Amino acid sequence: MTFTVGTAGGGHGGGGEREGDGGGRGGEHGVVRAEGELDVGNAPELRVAVNAALDAHPTLVVDLTAVTFMDSVSLGVLIGAYNRAREAGGAFVVVCTDERVGRIFRITGLDQVFTIVASPEAAAEAL
Repeated sequence: MTFTVGTAGGGHGGGGEREGDGGGRGGEHGVVRAEGELDVGNAPELRVAVNAALDAHPTLVVDLTAVTFMDSVSLGVLIGAYNRAREAGGAFVVVCTDERVGRIFRITGLDQVFTIVASPEAAAEAL
């Protein structure tokens, strides 16, 4: 499992890498990009990554395009990040393309709570 924490400027996406371009419709926001499987074993690392990003910016994009599995503990971390972003007046967007991961959001009803998009570019536009 790999986590990348960074920032991106509004309309330019970022895929989890640092970009200092700012500007764009949504302004600068935090980005956490995860790869592999999100489960109880690495949920604490995910929590650290999203908290670090939220410490820097109240608006967060969590890029799950390279995630192949997610359990309920990791889902709880995302719910906590969503709540923290909202309480700080920010926004929370999830990038998800894997059908199995997307199914978890649909089954739990979180697809009606989170803004879920198919690309980092769409996430920047959704902010």
